[in-house]
Amino acid sequence: MITRLLRQEGWQVNFKRIYRIWKREGLKVPVKKVKKRRLGDRSGAIGRRRAERPNHVWSVDFIFDRTVNGRSLKVLSLIDEFTRECIALEVNRKFTGDDLVTLLVDLFAIRGRPQFIRSDNVPEFISKRVREFLDLIDVGTSYIEPGSPWENAYVESFHSRFRDECLACEEFATLAEAEVVIESWRQKYNHRRPHSGLDGLTPAEFASQWAASIPLPPWKLPTAKFVTQSGPS
Repeated sequence: MITRLLRQEGWQVNFKRIYRIWKREGLKVPVKKVKKRRLGDRSGAIGRRRAERPNHVWSVDFIFDRTVNGRSLKVLSLIDEFTRECIALEVNRKFTGDDLVTLLVDLFAIRGRPQFIRSDNVPEFISKRVREFLDLIDVGTSYIEPGSPWENAYVESFHSRFRDECLACEEFATLAEAEVVIESWRQKYNHRRPHSGLDGLTPAEFASQWAASIPLPPWKLPTAKFVTQSGPS
């Protein structure tokens, strides 16, 4: 990721040199591990409903932090699983089902509705208010099995980056400061941070290229406008 960011700024560098410098300076170097491929498990929630296009599946979850006075911060993360875009990082002291519905109404007006929303089974996501609202507008739910966070793997992976690159590096004096800093990081994540799962593109670049590659249906194609001029009689 650092190599790609430097190349974006015009540096002519290669990965091996950056890796050597990174390691020599004692910075964080990922440790190679053998991991189970949970995403390939067709019995899990990801396998049952894998995103095939933008706005097909959104995933939602909470992550927690604190302001310097010890009061809790609750951050709601919303991810488009296909483009990896972070649609929202909503920060507050607490959230209710009504708060989630209010946020979704605004996001649907801007981005359109997803076909499904994937989440765990916390009270805010399974509340009667949320379920009735999603049923009303024909948005399906995909709840993961209790105690199976890997079934919501995209948002869990996003939270790991969010924790390492923002929450672990910042102290928030107030809720307002947290909102500003976290929104700034979200914009950077979407528009500047290259994503290995998208061949080094940012989520915004990937979404833009995908949209440009889809042909318009016939009823949306531009039509020629003919202007007739009549001569003197």
